[in-house]
Amino acid sequence: MWGEEPPLHPTSATLVVHEGDRTIHRSVMTAEVMAHLRPASECVYVDATGGAGGHAEAILQASGPDGRLLCLDRDPDAVARLTSRLRSFAGRLTARSGNFAELAEFAARAGISSVHGILFDLGFSSDQVDAPERGFSFQSDGPLDMRYDRSGGPTAADIIARTPQTELADILFEFGGERRSRRIAREIADRRRRQAFATTADLAGFVAGILGHRGRTHPATRTFQALRIYVNQELKSLSAGLGAALGLLAPGGRLVVISFHSLEDRIVKNFIRDHAREGRLEILTAKPLRPGADEVATNPRSRSARLRAAAVVA
Repeated sequence: MWGEEPPLHPTSATLVVHEGDRTIHRSVMTAEVMAHLRPASECVYVDATGGAGGHAEAILQASGPDGRLLCLDRDPDAVARLTSRLRSFAGRLTARSGNFAELAEFAARAGISSVHGILFDLGFSSDQVDAPERGFSFQSDGPLDMRYDRSGGPTAADIIARTPQTELADILFEFGGERRSRRIAREIADRRRRQAFATTADLAGFVAGILGHRGRTHPATRTFQALRIYVNQELKSLSAGLGAALGLLAPGGRLVVISFHSLEDRIVKNFIRDHAREGRLEILTAKPLRPGADEVATNPRSRSARLRAAAVVA
């Protein structure tokens, strides 16, 4: 029996704690985010990945009474939840559903020309992980969806059904680091001619049957990561979002990014390093910060988080 899906799988950025009838969301590394973002009144901020609203709430509290926050999330359900949670900040909060790759456009529509700080928390909330109908996890059976925004675009089932074998192998290797990607793709292509893949349990069990059951890590972990990243075009969106953020930040403005796997962290690291060499950014974290032992103990899903921060050179 395998334990909890490891950091290679999309890691939740939020711990959900139930106290009686209330659900309390605790976002990862909030203290470190606040220390580097430094929210203040009469300033404007962006939470590019609103999620359950934990970081957004902390930013709004710290920037009172006049700080403004533009909050984005690709998942319309997440936007609805965080808007309800943060209704007491309605006068200072603008929440929108959309991809942070289009950050500049969302800011312009909100009448924002520059901001003092931008946060990207690249994990997703436990509301998504723990919902079988979203198809992100194989802990519970559900449809092979994996889309953050379910209003359009191909699902993971579509990718599995339609992608040529060679291209599918490339996806599994590039976005999941799956060394046996060609064998998995070949077996998937053979199976789908007879029967389509429709559920997470079906795909996870099939991949486990190919690779065998070795160690505590589920054999389908890398396959699921690769499909989720590809379905949502996450790495392309991240590169575009970071570029948009740099164009929006005012002199002295701060960029804080929490990533959860090496593919994301490499993009963030290189972006900050390259623009630091050009004299546009000052690196605030020589090495990525990690959550403390106490946080990992209370929220094991935080253990792969890595925080990097930079400031626009004034």
